[in-house]
Amino acid sequence: IFRIPLLDREARLEAGDHGGSAVGAYLLGLAFAFGWTPCIGPQLGAILSLAAQEGSVGRGMVLLAVYAAGLGLPFLLVAAFFARLSPLVNFLKRHAQRIERIMGLLLWTIWLLMLTGGFSAFSFWLLDTFPALAELG
Repeated sequence: IFRIPLLDREARLEAGDHGGSAVGAYLLGLAFAFGWTPCIGPQLGAILSLAAQEGSVGRGMVLLAVYAAGLGLPFLLVAAFFARLSPLVNFLKRHAQRIERIMGLLLWTIWLLMLTGGFSAFSFWLLDTFPALAELG
């Protein structure tokens, strides 16, 4: 709905038709980590704190393994089924503007709920309605 030019920028490097190299993969990994650190850093910190407080090393390792699998498995699945995902990618490209607006509206809604305390109320309602969710964490 609102475009903020500073936040709507992107930088791309054109590699041409050349295949990838180990150095290119490393640089791509660095860029990816740099861009995602603000998003995944707090979750990783929380999981590391939980793992450090566990009574056994094995339980802490399980927590970290589940975190790593949750982070890496989607990328491995996309790589494995990349050719079969082209219809989905084409659909997402066609509807990118609509998806972007819906996700923006969702972000604003979550922000408003957090600002007014409605997010906590919703969380408690979920726990009251579905008690099994308390077992997840």
